[in-house]
Amino acid sequence: MYWDIFHLMRNEILIIIAILTVMTVDLFLSKNKKHHVIRLAHLLFAVILIWSLLPGKTGYLFGHSYLTNPLINFFKAIMNIGVMLIMLQAVNWIKRDLIPQGFASEFYILIWASLLGLNYMISSGDFLMFYLGLELSALPIAAAVAFEFFRKRSAEAAIKYIMLAAMSSAIMLFGISLIYATSGSIYFHDIVNTKEMPLLELIGFVMMVSGVAFKISLVPFHFWTADVYEGAPTVISNYLSVISKGAAVFILMILLFIPLRRYEQTWTIMLYVLAVLTMFTGNFFALRQQNMKRFLAYSSVAQAGFILLGVIGGNVRALETVIYFILIYIFSNVAAFGAVHVIAMHSGKENMKDYEGLYRTNPLISLVLMLALFSLAGIPFLAGFFGKFFLYATAAEKGYYWLVFIAVINVTISLYYYLLPVRAAFLRKSENPIPHFKSDIYTRIGLVILVLGILFLGLYSPVYEYIAEISKIF
Repeated sequence: MYWDIFHLMRNEILIIIAILTVMTVDLFLSKNKKHHVIRLAHLLFAVILIWSLLPGKTGYLFGHSYLTNPLINFFKAIMNIGVMLIMLQAVNWIKRDLIPQGFASEFYILIWASLLGLNYMISSGDFLMFYLGLELSALPIAAAVAFEFFRKRSAEAAIKYIMLAAMSSAIMLFGISLIYATSGSIYFHDIVNTKEMPLLELIGFVMMVSGVAFKISLVPFHFWTADVYEGAPTVISNYLSVISKGAAVFILMILLFIPLRRYEQTWTIMLYVLAVLTMFTGNFFALRQQNMKRFLAYSSVAQAGFILLGVIGGNVRALETVIYFILIYIFSNVAAFGAVHVIAMHSGKENMKDYEGLYRTNPLISLVLMLALFSLAGIPFLAGFFGKFFLYATAAEKGYYWLVFIAVINVTISLYYYLLPVRAAFLRKSENPIPHFKSDIYTRIGLVILVLGILFLGLYSPVYEYIAEISKIF
């Protein structure tokens, strides 16, 4: 029995063990030996990642509050891959900025604690587990946003994130209370079978979805994104843009496809409007940005709008398409943020103008940035092209041809601004270009994995076929 419980909750249990191990070891390390935590943390998380890639079972715990199946297990593995790649990028930053301050283990503890909350959230079978997981994921990452406490902008970003997150959380909780008042249950599958009470329950659902929209940075819940991404450490901005957002999209689909299914006609209209507003807002604001972190922040807003093209399909095909896109998006966006992070670490520069002449001094990191941005833009035949193609196909299958046309217009806009950093790095010259630098081994390993994923993930069809196979359970 205990083995079955462990097997069903293996990811969460292993993360808790890893957190406790790092905390315990850190207590016995002197200040000049804190760097040993880095190797230990990567070793522990490598075990978690490998274990999560093993086939999972279907089951439930705590009276159906916690649910799991092969699709949920696979999505947890996707998040673990993203976190591992972000951890590899963070090593040099931890050594340079955190260890001299006496911190190292705290970074891993906060990231893993947030990931633990996301795991509970996507495995939730009721609104209580969903809300607890959401809050557990938000609180540690709020502290991580302020991790560069010696910089004013980091503290400002943390304050903005905490205040807006608290407001969205309160709205969501009130919405959940309205749903409970009308349905008499907090379980997703029970709500499907309750008698409709359109007005009050619909208000509750709208408020609840608004809270999730904050995590995804959908317009008009996106105002925090650029300021927080700019002020937070780059690796934390990276985590927010892919891991946190990806988990929020996954649970949004669960909510829409199960308890919200009877309101499909209503939420499809809502998603249609949100998709159009989010794509245009993200793209037009990205055109104006010079700071690369703000640039990628608005790019991630626009990408959230594209994701809604898949979600609006409302069927199993939509589920598998969105998960496939999120997998590709993780590789593309982590690579883009990784390149920006590496450049900032060695030069202290984050503005697009500073990238002029970068290819002549640092050709390899320039190529990584170019491939990542081209994949985000959907250039053939990189992985991002196939991800967006399937999103368009899913929306077209449901007859949303105008939405697909609007998305194509936005892709054209995004192609222009994604070319701006590439033009600066490859075509522009500078009298004072960023000097040549060499990254640490951890960063190089992470970037190589990301480039290989961008080049081959879209072409390797068994990945999509496997996602389609395990998605049939829904």
